[in-house]
Amino acid sequence: MAADKESNSYKSILKGISLFGGVKVFEILINLIRGKFVALFLGPEGMGISSMFTSASSTIQRFASLGLNMAIVKEVAADRDDESRNRILEVCRRLVSLTALAGAVICALFASPLSRITFGSDAYTWQFFLLAAGIYFSIEGAGRLSLLQGLHKIKDISRASVIGALAGLLVGVPLYYFFRDKGIVPAIVLLSLTLLVAYDIPVRKYSSSRKDRFSWKESKTIVRHLIILGIFLMANDLFCTLASYLINIFIRQHGSETTVGLYQAANSITNQYSGLVFAALAMDYFPRLSNVASDNSTMRDVVNRQTEVVALVIAPAATLLILSAPLAIRILLTTDFLPIVELMRWMGLGILIRALSMPMAYISFAKGNKKLFFWMEGVGCNILTLVLSCGFFYYFGLMGLGYALVADNALCLIIYYFINHNLYEYRFTPNSLLFILLSIIFGILSFVSSFIPTASLAYLSMSLSFIISLLLGIKVLRKYIKK
Repeated sequence: MAADKESNSYKSILKGISLFGGVKVFEILINLIRGKFVALFLGPEGMGISSMFTSASSTIQRFASLGLNMAIVKEVAADRDDESRNRILEVCRRLVSLTALAGAVICALFASPLSRITFGSDAYTWQFFLLAAGIYFSIEGAGRLSLLQGLHKIKDISRASVIGALAGLLVGVPLYYFFRDKGIVPAIVLLSLTLLVAYDIPVRKYSSSRKDRFSWKESKTIVRHLIILGIFLMANDLFCTLASYLINIFIRQHGSETTVGLYQAANSITNQYSGLVFAALAMDYFPRLSNVASDNSTMRDVVNRQTEVVALVIAPAATLLILSAPLAIRILLTTDFLPIVELMRWMGLGILIRALSMPMAYISFAKGNKKLFFWMEGVGCNILTLVLSCGFFYYFGLMGLGYALVADNALCLIIYYFINHNLYEYRFTPNSLLFILLSIIFGILSFVSSFIPTASLAYLSMSLSFIISLLLGIKVLRKYIKK
């Protein structure tokens, strides 16, 4: 219990956010640099080819992996003795290897049809054969990452992620330079292999060196549990992908391809601002929550502590997005995208509310209530997102997508609280409720300030909201760390 208390202390929570947030920022910077080189050496056509290979690879991986990654995190994170955990690790590794092999075989067998579907000819068949190796390494690497998440080895994950980002730059750029578009797939393969090695080394360190006889028959209960849980997660992922796809179709039908591009550009920049918080929730918070999910009282403390820290971190991040939206567009995009400034500010308010609800969103899955998680997160929330996004866009145009994001996340926050309160006795503490309200107030003040007609006054007011929220967050978090 002492170890659990320490791993869920404010200091540990902030450490997780700092590590994964820092890694996320580093990855974004590396990706921006690599993107510049890709644009320079490959040009628009080469970038399109690279995007098509990446999309095809991601789709095959998503289906072949059976959604096992999050299921593995939950299973490994559950509190058990060393012998049982080592058996779980071995089962997970073998199961992931099977799904990786299946993904590679599918890609190799259907290389020619994939080339025709993706590019309209057989010209890229041999590259899809080679991509099969990349798919195998990627699924294996993602499986190793899940094991490290379940073991809560955040330093090893951070170190491996940094190595992967650097490898993508150092390996990919020379291949693009010497082989142009012919180097795209080799770069994908070498990057996925590098990540697999980076994640596999620490996994082996934490696995038992004793080689017991392995039996699929004896492990069938664990395997069945993982596969069923994984399929529920994959279905949830597919619903999310489908909702996003239908929203884009609706925008194109009632707007244009340009409107879709503006919306996706705003989404991309907004996600980069909030990435540090959401990455920490998935990588650090979820394994800790899974470890204590059986005890409602302990779970409530963990969720509330995480909520307090998230509220203190997301407020300055969201207000900074609202403040710097025009500058971010000029740096990351071009002046042609300036019409999305107001949309990005609505999105800044939306992701603030989303971040506040996310600690509660993981509860049902950490509890093992896969049906509730599927119907609430997979079906309910995605239908809500689809309906609100299409409805608001139809009546209000591009800005309606920002209105929809705020309304969607506000409703999800209420729904998550209502369900978890009734099923798992979850409730906010006075501190968590206070920080939630302060975070929302700072976000609203910054957002409203952006509409002040005098530009200098508007930016002064937004800057004050950002600075005060940042200083408050630093002060409170320092106080927590000293406890």
